[in-house]
Amino acid sequence: MSQYSQGVTKRVEELRSKGIGSKFSHWLACHPCFNPQAHFQFSRLHLPVAPKCNIQCGYCKRGIDKCEYRPGVTSTIMKPEEAAKLVDEITARDEKLRVVAVAGPGEPLFNKETFDTFKLINERHPDLIKCIATNGLLLEEKVVDLRKLGIRTVTITINALDPKVASKIYEFIIIDGKLIKGLEAAKILIERQLRGLKAATNAGLIVKVNTVLIPGLNEKEAIEVAKKAAELGAFIQNIIPLIPLHSFKDHRPPTCEELRKVREEASKYIEQFRLCKQCRADSYGIPGLERRGMSKEELSYLTCHT
Repeated sequence: MSQYSQGVTKRVEELRSKGIGSKFSHWLACHPCFNPQAHFQFSRLHLPVAPKCNIQCGYCKRGIDKCEYRPGVTSTIMKPEEAAKLVDEITARDEKLRVVAVAGPGEPLFNKETFDTFKLINERHPDLIKCIATNGLLLEEKVVDLRKLGIRTVTITINALDPKVASKIYEFIIIDGKLIKGLEAAKILIERQLRGLKAATNAGLIVKVNTVLIPGLNEKEAIEVAKKAAELGAFIQNIIPLIPLHSFKDHRPPTCEELRKVREEASKYIEQFRLCKQCRADSYGIPGLERRGMSKEELSYLTCHT
């Protein structure tokens, strides 16, 4: 077992000692985005049912695109029944499918279709791991609903704890139809993200925290996020490189060495996931085996299944 895998195993034991994890050891063992060993063994399916978003990240550009391989893009927007039917079809032929998730292309918790989709899937496939990715703005108020729908793993993107830094990353948030900008928006978002993270772990959900590393802006913040995530009970952190888009289109991404150093420092506080593919909102397949000479029928994203 590699040092990296040993670190994840150690983290599972830490959570188990706190009453978290032993109950959900199967999910941790089979989720390719939470466990490095599962990354090369099991399939995951992202369902693109959530087009609307309630924040604007400076690095995010959502869209319909059949070629780009990054978050925020999908080849189509599916209706809940269409998504559930796709799960039926794939489970019938893919014995390695373990995880069904909604990760966009917008904010899943801001779209009613997300909840309608998971209701159908949980009724038909209760044994599948249900997962969701969120910006955290609505997480605290939705935790009970997520539990009822069988969702047990959550990824929250938290890029900074300092509102001054966060205000340079997020352009605005939307709450109850009101658009809020600047420091006020950053303070509200961070407060809600941390409350949501705590509510999720208190409810027994397994949480991964994503942090987008933006050189010259949030290197130190990524470490502070690591400390706070561990304190609030997150399972693992995933520090990923900036993809220069939208307001950050002229900003360089971090070098491999910069990314390594920040991950290394953050690993003093919480285990790091280092295999993230920064997937599309309609990804499908075994993450660790994608884009390596696979046939058209085996490619990871749903473009090739339509």
